[in-house]
Amino acid sequence: MNRRQTTLAALLASSLALTACGGGDPLEDGAPATGGGEGEALIIGSANFPENVLLAEIYAAALGDAGVEVTTRLNIGNREAYMAGLEDGSIQLIPEYTGNLTLYLDETAEATESDAVYAELQEALPDNLTVLDMAEAQDKDAVVVTADTAEEFDLVSIGDLQPHAPNMVLGGPAEWRDRFTGVPGLLEVYGLEFSSFKPLDAGSTLTVEALKNGQIDAGNIFTTDPAIAQNDFVVLEDPESLFAAQNVVPLIATDALTSQIEEALNVVSAGLTTENLTEMMVQVQDTDPAQVAREFVDSL
Repeated sequence: MNRRQTTLAALLASSLALTACGGGDPLEDGAPATGGGEGEALIIGSANFPENVLLAEIYAAALGDAGVEVTTRLNIGNREAYMAGLEDGSIQLIPEYTGNLTLYLDETAEATESDAVYAELQEALPDNLTVLDMAEAQDKDAVVVTADTAEEFDLVSIGDLQPHAPNMVLGGPAEWRDRFTGVPGLLEVYGLEFSSFKPLDAGSTLTVEALKNGQIDAGNIFTTDPAIAQNDFVVLEDPESLFAAQNVVPLIATDALTSQIEEALNVVSAGLTTENLTEMMVQVQDTDPAQVAREFVDSL
């Protein structure tokens, strides 16, 4: 088995469960089955973590300036949930990340560097979906520990956790239990078998607080999260490249794409860097993401 293979059955089961379940799905709030055609607003979705909400607001501001009528549907959920939305037409556009999207579409994908991952992604996309230019900005998954834990166990890379993992609790988004870039990959690539896994919301303060309070010993925190620097957390190195390049990229329904949309979003991608994305993530801690997005688009 390819070391990057994930459990396809788990992904399919998760997708089916999400589309089959009842209330609580933001995609079931009266949204039209189709959208983005003549006279209809382009519906921009986001995943359920702050950075993706910010990026969706950036896309909305840039497209609005370009004369495209848009509306947003934010905090939809994880990838399995919003991909279902792209399929049924309840959203047409969403900010994505090249590495994880590629693995979602092609469980055998092996590339780890930005350009190679982007090329694999383009090959893996179905005809009804298109990615535009990717940004230099990346936000990668990371295994993070406190400075005290890193010092106590002399931790530098993920593999250094191996002798200690059986006595540690790992925290991360619920989907990490089954995704290869989570518990299965940490076991296969680095031989890590934690005492337990604690499911927490992706990109939220729950993981940060759990790590600070000792409820977990290691956690999945995105690399642009300002909490890493603010709490002196240590991002463990990933020498085996379990976490591939994660460049920000617009993912859009092919039949909703116009030259006007493409031009506006490519300008956004050209101006988006890891540095300014990280700076904006600091701002959204106490400022409306739409306001932060507006200021960024005005600066392009």
